[in-house]
Amino acid sequence: MNTSLRLSPRGVDHYENFPVASWLCPARLRPAVAAIYGFARTADDIADEGTDSASQRMADLSTFGADLDACYAGRPDSGRWPCVFIPLRGAVRDFSLPQRPLADLLSAFEQDVAKSAAGAGYANRAELLDYCGRSANPVGRLLLHLYGISDSAALERSDAVCTALQLVNFWQDVGLDVVRGRYYLPAEDLQRHGLDPARPSTWAVHREAPKLIAEFAHWTRSLMDSGAPIVHQVPGRAGWELRLVVQGGLRTLDRIEEMGFNTFAARPALGLADFPAMLWRSLRM
Repeated sequence: MNTSLRLSPRGVDHYENFPVASWLCPARLRPAVAAIYGFARTADDIADEGTDSASQRMADLSTFGADLDACYAGRPDSGRWPCVFIPLRGAVRDFSLPQRPLADLLSAFEQDVAKSAAGAGYANRAELLDYCGRSANPVGRLLLHLYGISDSAALERSDAVCTALQLVNFWQDVGLDVVRGRYYLPAEDLQRHGLDPARPSTWAVHREAPKLIAEFAHWTRSLMDSGAPIVHQVPGRAGWELRLVVQGGLRTLDRIEEMGFNTFAARPALGLADFPAMLWRSLRM
């Protein structure tokens, strides 16, 4: 997610919820932020772009993971992605970036490939949160690492915000995702509202569908609110960028509510007209 008011499933270019090395980021951190973004963006491309088979995607992600191990072990890598691993080696050297969050991101991309190939969804919210914990939360933790923030309260708040942003994307794009064969609505919740998890083509016209999205939106708003105090722990201009990111997510939830929670029919989007409200709410934080 960037600061351009585009809360899309692919953020800037296409990677979810990623604060890019903008003018709000201190100059000394920009190369490291760009290196993290490049890693995530490229791995996401391998998992999601082009026409490769699922088996080829998994093989490429395996090689990508081996190159990550080589990066941290100081060994030569495959040489396939120099634009990723040369900058990343510099970030690891200069900022002692932990490997685990990057490996978690990679495992989430592998899960995307496996689930898409199988046409599978998530059984319950716990499974979905586990996925968000590897696909979104590592980014926040890596950025906190760059700012030297490591206390447990900050990490929990960062996780809440990152997960909430990812969930916003899911509820915002639910109609598009169903068409693409991606299912993020937990089966347990679908069944509770009378929707058949095995028949995604029927979800959009089910009378309970808006109520289901409303329930998810309220849950996500609570999660975002619980993590919002993290903005007071991130220093300087980055803290203001984070305020706008949080308010962008909340504003998108407002848009979802305004359209009667029927995101199966249309995708809510933010524009320049939303910026004054987001800025005012950011100031009030």
